[in-house]
Amino acid sequence: MRAVISGGGTGGHIFPAVAIANVIKQHDANADILFVGAEGKMEMQKVPQQGYKIVGLKIAGFQRKKLWKNFSLPFKMIASSHKAAKILKEFKPDIVIGVGGYASWATLKQAQKLGIPTLLQEQNSLAGKSNQILSKKAEKICVAYDNMDKYFPASKIVFTGNPVRKSISQIRENSGNLKHEAFEEFALQQGKRVVLVTGGSLGAGTINRCTQENLKYFIDNDIQLLWQTGKFYYNGIMQQTESLCNENPKAKELIRVYEFITDMNKAYAAADVIIARAGALTVSELCCVGKPTVLVPSPNVAEDHQTKNAMALVDKDAAVMIKDARLHEEYVTVLDGLFSDKEKMQTLGDNILKLGIEDADERIYNQIIMTVNKRNNIA
Repeated sequence: MRAVISGGGTGGHIFPAVAIANVIKQHDANADILFVGAEGKMEMQKVPQQGYKIVGLKIAGFQRKKLWKNFSLPFKMIASSHKAAKILKEFKPDIVIGVGGYASWATLKQAQKLGIPTLLQEQNSLAGKSNQILSKKAEKICVAYDNMDKYFPASKIVFTGNPVRKSISQIRENSGNLKHEAFEEFALQQGKRVVLVTGGSLGAGTINRCTQENLKYFIDNDIQLLWQTGKFYYNGIMQQTESLCNENPKAKELIRVYEFITDMNKAYAAADVIIARAGALTVSELCCVGKPTVLVPSPNVAEDHQTKNAMALVDKDAAVMIKDARLHEEYVTVLDGLFSDKEKMQTLGDNILKLGIEDADERIYNQIIMTVNKRNNIA
């Protein structure tokens, strides 16, 4: 098989893309896979680290807050479309898979013009406008939420879930050993509660600020904090946290700050409660982890789709949601409420686990191979 996978911009697009590439390789070791991303975005580094080739397009998204920056957008779109067409004509893929992100639109649009089968992997409960347009000529649309026929042709929709990293999808199988390894790796103390705070690969300003403001809560209540800040916030947070730890030895015992946690499966395994954004990939991972979760949807995303992702869990009593604007007031109250109600924590953990789909990558692969076989007239 020769496959092009296009998209990126954030870990929420990149990790599913790599998971799809990995499952193709598991079934076909000789498969030739090429990624197409956006120049200057994190996929240009993350994808090669996973052993895959990637080429970049000079493309960017529409700037809603800084409209003057959109002046060059039409020129970038034209240049990216020409380059995408050139890449596809040279690589000659059997299928082009779009996972969302700036590069996905140009690549899949050109693939459809060239008559190459396309497959969409829509991670969110609210589909992006680009995918809605691309879906008209796509062979299949793999989705992770119910009721997606309001965005896509019902006949093309396949419920697969979002593919997550194997280390996380299999976390329940090895939870005991993982927790022990996690406590050693992060230098945590047995018998003490652990809160994992993460804003995703890039970080989340509100979550970081409110965590910083409430470090005294963790210290006073002897709760260990495992904190992934994201690269934009790490240096400033480390300076303030180191100062606090120098003044208070107990803070040094309880607070663990990281820019990025590579072994996220271990961080999940160590946590008693998780505070996170509600990006589609994060939600899918948390459903496989099965821990009490507080979701804080980002207000800085198109059409508030993270709130819709979160509400899909809240409606099933599978998570607690705090609005970004309310986090300052409710941070401690919600954590206190959970730790004082073991039955609630158990219910949240049980219910979120029921929503986990551990074989999403295999389900997507089945759609890929069916599409390729159809193109090649293989029964």
